Amino acid sequence: MVKKLFFIATLLYIGATASAENYQVKSPDGKIVAELSTDKALSLSFKYNGSKLLQESSIGVVLSDGMDLGKNPKVASRKISNHRETIQAPFYRQPSIETSYQELNLKLKNGFGIILRAYDEGVAYRFYTQRKGKTIILNETAAYQFGKDKKAWLPYTTTPEKPFAMAFQNIYHETRLDTAKQDLAFLPATIDCGKAKVTILESDLQNYPGMWLKANGSKQDQEKGILRAAFAPYPKEMAYYPWRHMSYVKSANDYIAISSGKRSYPWRIFAITEHDTQMPTNNLVYALAAPNKIGDTSWIKPGKVAWDWWNDWNLKGVDFKAGINFETYKYYIDFAHNHGLEYIVLDEGWYNSKEGSILKPIEDIQLPKLIEYGKSKGVDIVLWAVFNVMDENLETICKTYADMGIKGFKVDFMDRDDQTAIEMVERLAACTAKHHLILDLHGIYKPHGLNRTYPNILNYESVFGMEECRWTEAKNDMPLYDVTFPYIRMMAGQVDFTPGAMRNGTRDNWKAIYTKPISMGTRCHQAACYIVQDSPFTMLADTPTNYEADEPYTRYIASLPVVFDKTIVPQGEIGKYIVTARKKGNDWYVGGQSNWDERTLTLKFDFLTDGDYEAIVLKDGINANHDAEDYKIEKSDIHQNSEMKIHLASGGGFVIKVIKK
Repeated sequence: MVKKLFFIATLLYIGATASAENYQVKSPDGKIVAELSTDKALSLSFKYNGSKLLQESSIGVVLSDGMDLGKNPKVASRKISNHRETIQAPFYRQPSIETSYQELNLKLKNGFGIILRAYDEGVAYRFYTQRKGKTIILNETAAYQFGKDKKAWLPYTTTPEKPFAMAFQNIYHETRLDTAKQDLAFLPATIDCGKAKVTILESDLQNYPGMWLKANGSKQDQEKGILRAAFAPYPKEMAYYPWRHMSYVKSANDYIAISSGKRSYPWRIFAITEHDTQMPTNNLVYALAAPNKIGDTSWIKPGKVAWDWWNDWNLKGVDFKAGINFETYKYYIDFAHNHGLEYIVLDEGWYNSKEGSILKPIEDIQLPKLIEYGKSKGVDIVLWAVFNVMDENLETICKTYADMGIKGFKVDFMDRDDQTAIEMVERLAACTAKHHLILDLHGIYKPHGLNRTYPNILNYESVFGMEECRWTEAKNDMPLYDVTFPYIRMMAGQVDFTPGAMRNGTRDNWKAIYTKPISMGTRCHQAACYIVQDSPFTMLADTPTNYEADEPYTRYIASLPVVFDKTIVPQGEIGKYIVTARKKGNDWYVGGQSNWDERTLTLKFDFLTDGDYEAIVLKDGINANHDAEDYKIEKSDIHQNSEMKIHLASGGGFVIKVIKK
């Protein structure tokens, strides 16, 4: 799946310099220079176009035997090489990735080492060990120093009393590092360094806990703009919540990880972007992940989904009682079939969650009969489950439901990222792939490239998504978040945002209603989610009868692809607006969203090839600032040199299908 061309591997390379204690690598375009220093302590720094973005920052790993890799490191050997890769990327934002980098492999005398890479898109490093036997890691240390008065976007934990036990769903807090809260923040996080933005991510997170960041309260850390790494400790004792049979960490050890034998540890990534429009298409997390382990991916089918939970099973005008029963899901299947949707999801309630009896579907849904009905309509079924409930009887569950005709699982409520949680997710990915089942990972930590390793993982949540509209407060500004997270969170991978609301609110009249939820922003803002967001398994979150009441709109969004041949972001600014353009075959799909500020954009179509195109425009109606559900569909002819002015209402959006004639 990966073609590698290694074209110069020597002990020294022109352009990569070293002194007795300092070792440099440069990006292929020469703009980025990263440096490791081994003078008394191990530290990392890097520059972009001559401007230092990361000041000398101490890094290391502390072992249970007292060794600290960051202190007095002794170099055994170094090797610098250049690499170019073509990476196949099924169901990603493009079908393949071309990337190149310069690599430093610094082997230490203590049996460990560090690899440093410079790409055109950023810098990455990872530790590795060549030791045999068991290694207990007390901590991995990092004090990333960005300098005084730097602005950052940090997503804090929502449970400060138990910071590592949370759903990884929060808005971004825009703050200065010297005045940032001391709460833990999960990744990714972005720092504005002036000349460029730096986004901290990680990849290839195998048998190891996820990284968090914290602004320290010391005066020195505040003045230097330091973010320190933190990790969930290794669990000692697990327990269960009475509802959903969901497991949680009751007590923990004083170390973060256990590993055996020779291995590499996760990549620490600094994505560097001079322009905001480069952020949503940065590919470093995917490129640095472990290659495909499952081989053939032809059986994996992305698609759109008719979903029950967000709309609270609110069918109306039907002659049966809507709920978790056969007739309701038959209606969802009919709707999916009539609108070309590939799937329905049976969310919580199809088995007794409190008992965790996942192998005993409730009788009301008549699951085997429902599966057969779906097959007759060309609609497949995906089942919701709790992570640990799946894991505790994994092989039996996967085989039973794959044999029955189920096509995948939406797995929920991980709510932690310690080492054992990471290991559980990989077990689920491997076993479901074995049985040709897809995965939608909900209630989970941010992506770290596991969808490259197991391409049957089509989606991740770790996003402040549409479900929040059922209970959040207006201060949690979702239109603002919607034009922030594509620049930050989507660097890590695709999102399970679950868009498609048909009840839409303005800034003045939106309110949270659990049983009949309303989105913040316009209906066209919702439609644009299908283009702006990377999401190869995406929901039509509202009720089928609401969609059927507006067939022109529903047919429009149902016809949008979910995987594409090319993705670009022609214009946008983090926290203000975004315009994304994606190519599929000869056609293009352009989507844009705004925060609560209305704005008029001038769109150019210079990304088109020669020829004539028809533009089918879905845009905010003239009254959308008063009634967020107002929209208009219009058509026009365009070509490569065309320009189009389009007005976005407050919290507005648009979609344009650009169809080649």
